[in-house]
Amino acid sequence: MNETEFNLHVDDLMLAIEEALDRSGADLDYENAGSLLTITCEDNGSQVIVSRQPALAQIWVAARSGGFHLSYSEDIWTCSTTGETLQQLLGRTLSEQCGEAVNLRF
Repeated sequence: MNETEFNLHVDDLMLAIEEALDRSGADLDYENAGSLLTITCEDNGSQVIVSRQPALAQIWVAARSGGFHLSYSEDIWTCSTTGETLQQLLGRTLSEQCGEAVNLRF
């Protein structure tokens, strides 16, 4: 996938994540600023940040539990260290940080 295709794909993905956050019912706020999607847990102010890395064709997630790098293969974003999908990883990290179950479907 070239950089243009990557950016178009990630634009769609970021929108899908935003819609999943809205549907989740969790006490979360988010802000999309270009290449960064910042998700804030309203109760404690902690954040999970999703960023695009076009030069590497990766998505990076920064959370209290660490930094995670995800690559796209066979229509799935997968974390190189945990093996989780992006959906699983965001659900887990947000649940840990917010202290409530966060189930995302995108």
